[in-house]
Amino acid sequence: MAKTLNTNHIAFLGDYVPRRCGIATFTADICEAIAAEFPEAECIVGSVNDRAEGYEYPARVRFEIAEKELDSYRRAAEFLNINNVEVVSVQHEFGIYGGAAGSHLLAFLREVRMPVVTTLHTVLREPNDDQRAVMQQLDTLSDRFIVMAERGRDFLETIYHIAPEKIDLIPHGVIDMPFIDSNFYKDLFQVEGKTVLLTFGLLSPNKGIENVIEAMPAILEQHPNVVYIVLGATHPNLLAAEGEAYRLKLERIASERGVSDQVIFYNRFVALEELKEFIGAADIYITPYLNEAQITSGTLAYTFGAGKALISTPYWHAQELLAEERGILVPFRNSKAIADGVNHFLSNPTLMTAMRKRAWKAGREMIWPVVARRYMESFERARASLSVPSIETAAARQIEHANYPIPSLKLDHLFKMSDHTGIFQHAIYNVPNYHEAYCTDDNARAFIFTVLMQEMGRSQPELDRLASTYLAFLWYAFDANTCRFRNFMSHERKWLELHGSEDSHARALWAVGTALGRSQNEGHCNLCGLLFQRGLSPVGRFSSPRAWAFAIIAIHEYLRTFSGDRVVSQMRDVLTNMLADLFRANSTPDWQWFERIATYDNAKLSHAMILSGQWTSQAEILDIGLSSLRWLLDAQTAEAGHFSPIGCHGFWARGGERARFDQQPLEAHAMVSACLEAFAVTRDDFWRKAARRCFDWFLGRNDLGRPLYDPTTGGCRDALLRDHLNQNQGAESSLAFYLSFAELIRVEGAEIAVLQPCAA
Repeated sequence: MAKTLNTNHIAFLGDYVPRRCGIATFTADICEAIAAEFPEAECIVGSVNDRAEGYEYPARVRFEIAEKELDSYRRAAEFLNINNVEVVSVQHEFGIYGGAAGSHLLAFLREVRMPVVTTLHTVLREPNDDQRAVMQQLDTLSDRFIVMAERGRDFLETIYHIAPEKIDLIPHGVIDMPFIDSNFYKDLFQVEGKTVLLTFGLLSPNKGIENVIEAMPAILEQHPNVVYIVLGATHPNLLAAEGEAYRLKLERIASERGVSDQVIFYNRFVALEELKEFIGAADIYITPYLNEAQITSGTLAYTFGAGKALISTPYWHAQELLAEERGILVPFRNSKAIADGVNHFLSNPTLMTAMRKRAWKAGREMIWPVVARRYMESFERARASLSVPSIETAAARQIEHANYPIPSLKLDHLFKMSDHTGIFQHAIYNVPNYHEAYCTDDNARAFIFTVLMQEMGRSQPELDRLASTYLAFLWYAFDANTCRFRNFMSHERKWLELHGSEDSHARALWAVGTALGRSQNEGHCNLCGLLFQRGLSPVGRFSSPRAWAFAIIAIHEYLRTFSGDRVVSQMRDVLTNMLADLFRANSTPDWQWFERIATYDNAKLSHAMILSGQWTSQAEILDIGLSSLRWLLDAQTAEAGHFSPIGCHGFWARGGERARFDQQPLEAHAMVSACLEAFAVTRDDFWRKAARRCFDWFLGRNDLGRPLYDPTTGGCRDALLRDHLNQNQGAESSLAFYLSFAELIRVEGAEIAVLQPCAA
């Protein structure tokens, strides 16, 4: 079953299949495991090439790095930066990256702007100077480390002095195979009735396979039905340097010992499904490696998880996996001990089965879905370590004391996002996204902005033209038969629904009500009057509290000009009482809110009550508005003093933990607008300062200390995430900034320039 998560864009860096090496296989396995366990996550891969022509990679590989080319690492980092990747999982082995001890990787790590989780496939007990220097830099540039064995964690702490809280111990993943009789698969390899010993992996002299072949005569003397399968192609680097010399040596040893018929070589690199069949056919798996300093073995992990009887030399990973009677350890380079181990297993089937079961049961915590979930937990810890804890640091205090002057307003992005139909909903970075086209919500916001700019005498001919375009969109969105506004329109100007949401309908009313209350354009007002009168009546049947609030704000804008309209005033009273009843039903002394969960556009509810309480002279209604807004402001103020809105990734349910991210510009605008209304009603300077503090969120006075408003484009970035900004500059986000700007300078009386668009 899929799990919920906060990390949605993950990059993996390392070798990748079809390159033939253990790192390539592991990178593919962990990437695919996470993609399967978390289908909503987008997983991409950066693969390191050891040859100029590269490989025929699957679609998952989005960029390639030339191993020896330093600039290639920097380009890869920039690729991740511009693609909004949220965390990068680096597979580290000194030999797979260019430079001294793989130091080219450091250039990549210095450039990426997202958390780095580094999986260490080798942890050396006695590093040379270059290797130690690289490890020191990895510690500086990595947010977390993953090791696959306890000894690896111990080495990181005692040899490299890496903080224990930075290290996650996650075992090598394994295939989820049932505990079954090996005879089920043996006919596939013509070894029916035989006892099968197996070693697999890329062949090289450090594997010690000759020691198993040397042991075969002593094994066959007691158990003549034994065969030894050696599965795997020669390691590509060895093949390039020496050809098949090592394999030929092994074949010669088998011939000299008279066991050629019992030693079967499969000289190929097999895919996962076929590998499962080989493992399934094995009775005993042997890793006769020659070097103690091996912190992990994927082949041993796979057969351990499959519940095979295991014999291994005591390299570090084997010592841990085969402890507690889960296998037999034999000395290095000792063929007699290997023979004794095999004969001991085959002469004691009860013991062999018990060890198999212990290994298989322990392996249930190593299957890829479990490992994928633990990797995702590590990714989330890496992201969390870069965001929330850092908010209360000296850097945060520096953010609080920085100066945030109101910038000049640049409208280039508004014009780029608008065509003769309306404003596009979304952007890819600062480029309009035609695919998702238009919506009534954003055209309503855009029309409100043009009205405010006209009212303040800050309009311009091109902005006036756009005002007509946005209003024309609203008119076209209105369905006279249902008296409802449709919301979503394709780029081909086809409506994608019968009618829109209650919220989008009420936002359209807010737009036309604003024009009726503030615009001097007679034609616009006449058309808005038609839309307002026809579109108001359905609101009384709505169930959305936010739609009630938008409609109340729309009504008060309308009543600025038509205060004697009794029907509209009655609708205001109905909607206000509905909101008041909601507040009375759900609020408590420590939860001063209208609902059991605070979600989006929250301050609009308080804003609507402040307006109604003031205009109808109802003290209770005004108090509900002010007290709920004060509670909401307190809840969204960080300890350091800056505005930190409720995140949309989980919101905030009563009694639960408030979602810190993803923070939306919509929330900042709602708070700016509501606080300014509270200031207008009370003349308490507290509210004016609060509005300015919320506005400063756009400028960098926020949890990350990074501005969302982009003065070079005039757009606003879409969200503040845990550790970076969503770099897209959509209409909703940009209009949230524009509307906040217009409302704030109207109150503060600031003489801020509104820059002409470049196109003008």
